[in-house]
Amino acid sequence: MFELSVESSFSAAHQLHAYKGICKNVHGHNFVVKVTVNVKKLDKIGIGIDFLDLKKNIDHFLKLLDHKNLNDLEPFKKTNPTSENIAIWLYKNLSKKVNSKEVKVSKVTISESPQFSATYYGR
Repeated sequence: MFELSVESSFSAAHQLHAYKGICKNVHGHNFVVKVTVNVKKLDKIGIGIDFLDLKKNIDHFLKLLDHKNLNDLEPFKKTNPTSENIAIWLYKNLSKKVNSKEVKVSKVTISESPQFSATYYGR
């Protein structure tokens, strides 16, 4: 079994409803995203999944978030756009696109700063 990871990023604004602190106000982050996949076997040239293909799939979803107010987007109109909820959303959507018999999205980490991140592990 192999574990492969790809990083990408996006910038967006959000606010946390029902939060009792400064994050209740609209503010922004330069989010860093790390996606890790498990690969059961390598192809004939020794590749588990092409890093560039994985990045292309990740960026497809991140474009939907980039330079937006996350609270205005359908996935987060009723759910706070926390790093945790962004990670779940990306995990589920990316899994539909990437998972196969040989490849499975393992975890998604969303960092909103160098000090703060949330990781979602699939079941």
